[in-house]
Amino acid sequence: MTPAVKMVKHAGIAFQTHSYQHDPQHDSYGMEAVERLGLPAERVFKTLVVSIDGGGLAVGVLPVSAKLDLKALAKILKVKKLAMAEPRAVERSSGYVLGGVSPLGQKRKLPTVIDRSAEQSATIYVSAGKRGLEIELSPDDLANLLDATMAAITK
Repeated sequence: MTPAVKMVKHAGIAFQTHSYQHDPQHDSYGMEAVERLGLPAERVFKTLVVSIDGGGLAVGVLPVSAKLDLKALAKILKVKKLAMAEPRAVERSSGYVLGGVSPLGQKRKLPTVIDRSAEQSATIYVSAGKRGLEIELSPDDLANLLDATMAAITK
């Protein structure tokens, strides 16, 4: 059981896990989940960790089919500049490997923003903490567990 699943279980909220055989040759972890599980791309969300200019990290959670708007995220976080975090920093901070980074159960709690499009679905899917495993839960439960903000962060 991954830290993400443990966190959700401990919180006592409704969730489901969905697994599939991960193909290491696939070029997009998020789109692989969409294809393998037969899900609409707008309901599968990726977890992106960004580096804050001046130090620190933050998390953006957005549909796998969308691109992160760094300027919009920076404005919401009230910082001047953001960049995508280095892979090693992401793994060190989260405790997960790339392609399996969940917004849930990370080693360190980071400021998190979930794209507002999540509110259009009763449930969304995020990584459950390893490649080939997704967790389905309500966007409100996800936001509450992470003390996250809901805002438009995609292009």
